[in-house]
Amino acid sequence: MKRAIILCGIAAFVLSSCVSLSEMEALQAKYDQTSKLFNQTQSELVEMRAENNDLRRQNQELTNDMSEVALTKAACQSKVDSLTRRIEQMHQHYDTTMENYVQEVAGKSRDLTRAQNLLTARTKELNDKERELQAKETELSEQQEAFKLQRSEYQAKEATLLAKQKQLEQQEAATKAKLDAKERELEAVRNSVTKALVGFSDKGLNVETRDGKVYVSLENKLLFPSASWTVSKDGVAAIKQLAQVLEQDSTLNIMVEGHTDNDAYRGSTAVKDNWDLSVMRATAIVKLLLQHGKGINPSRIEACGHGEFSPKVANDSPEHKAMNRRTEIIITPNIEALLEEVKG
Repeated sequence: MKRAIILCGIAAFVLSSCVSLSEMEALQAKYDQTSKLFNQTQSELVEMRAENNDLRRQNQELTNDMSEVALTKAACQSKVDSLTRRIEQMHQHYDTTMENYVQEVAGKSRDLTRAQNLLTARTKELNDKERELQAKETELSEQQEAFKLQRSEYQAKEATLLAKQKQLEQQEAATKAKLDAKERELEAVRNSVTKALVGFSDKGLNVETRDGKVYVSLENKLLFPSASWTVSKDGVAAIKQLAQVLEQDSTLNIMVEGHTDNDAYRGSTAVKDNWDLSVMRATAIVKLLLQHGKGINPSRIEACGHGEFSPKVANDSPEHKAMNRRTEIIITPNIEALLEEVKG
């Protein structure tokens, strides 16, 4: 029994001489450095790969160190075997000394076991971080694919919008051309009306283009006797000339508006006031237009009366009142047909 104890003590002595405390401390320092490097890997995703490679390298160095320790231990074991043959010749007084060395070796062995366990835990943690990095790379790749898909959709929508914009520009150009044609048509109507009524220009008749419409304004001195809605001889002649121009285009919209001054009208018939008088005068003109313009489309002509409530100027003098007593024939191109053409 004592002989075995002596052998163990010698072996512990040899082992302790092979794996010194300073070497264990160096190993612990390397382990602390590895832990520090590992903690730094959590700072940014971009640096994680570089630090991961560095930790792997240090891990390999630790593994190499462990291998060297194992080789050293094997060499020491060879020495122990050699010394064992010599121990048999030694005395029992080495027992106490060997026991002390055995305890010291046991303590070093426990430290080494703890270091190995810690290294295993750090390696596992490193592997977990590597898997997390791979998961983030996969997520980033999926996001890139989604972005590519969104970009393709955006490009398709952009192409559609550009095509639609081009179509709208073409429609706008076509609409402008048609509007220009309508304006030319309206100007031709104005010229025709002006030419047809040139003989009445000094009798209270005026022709002008305003807001895309032709306004033929006839003062009542040309059309009606005072307080009457019977058209005068000159008025009939003027309306007849106008009807011959308007019947050339059955698509024109025609509005006949009757206006009075603010002098009160007191009738004894169904016509009671200026409202009634202005409507009767407008209706009289409509009937004359249809009578002498067989080509005028009745569905596109209408009459209305404004009475005294739409004066051209203030009713503050006989001259101004004469200007307000008027009948206006408003000629408008067929805008509805133009809009239908544009939509088509």
